[in-house]
Amino acid sequence: MDTDNNSVPDVCAAAADDNAAESFTKVKSKKSQKRKREIIDGDGADMETDGSVAPKRPQFPPISGDKLKGGSDEMRKVAVPAHRYTPLKENWLKIFTPIVENLQLQVRFNLKTRNVEIKTCKETQDISSLTRAADFVKAFVLGFQVEDALALIRLDELFLETFDVTDVKPLKGDHLSRAIGRIAGKGGKTKFTIENVTKTRIVLADTKIHILGSFQNIKMARTAICNLILGSPPSKVYGNIRAVASRTAERF
Repeated sequence: MDTDNNSVPDVCAAAADDNAAESFTKVKSKKSQKRKREIIDGDGADMETDGSVAPKRPQFPPISGDKLKGGSDEMRKVAVPAHRYTPLKENWLKIFTPIVENLQLQVRFNLKTRNVEIKTCKETQDISSLTRAADFVKAFVLGFQVEDALALIRLDELFLETFDVTDVKPLKGDHLSRAIGRIAGKGGKTKFTIENVTKTRIVLADTKIHILGSFQNIKMARTAICNLILGSPPSKVYGNIRAVASRTAERF
């Protein structure tokens, strides 16, 4: 009887131990998990480096101009306003020669639509020459001299920027006229000074201002013109742009 009584508590104790073991599961430490990950990653990297072979660089033959264009000729049209017909007619030979001879493009002036049409052909080698020719004609149409606009064909880092006087400050009537007069100066003196200091070309066409030059130089000229529009005296603007120009010259 005693043995039976003793065995009952032993069974209960064993069952309690099993329940405790099931309720408390062992949690792996983060350090051990991290170590295992590092070992696995290291083995994978070794396997990749051993098995992978550096692929050969593919070599393709150069594409001809016709294939680059996709087989079809491209065309750009530049609209010519009425007041630029006569200058275009007088300088047509100067415009026609570099586009045809240097860029190997076809160009014509359409009398019906009043557009200068520029088109690629079989002789065209560089596809970007179409954009250069369109920028060249556009610069002339905006009022730049042919010699100045020709720089867009010869040099890469030249841009055109156009903005309105009223974009800087909403002026009307005599205030607008005075702002345009401040930009031009007496006999065009202020405009010429800004052009020479910033190495740009500026065209004043009514309330529109066109600037031709490199990105940095356009930024300098635009800042000077905006200061004049806002009412700064020309002497102060001269000093500012000369200081900026000297700083950029030292930097480069």
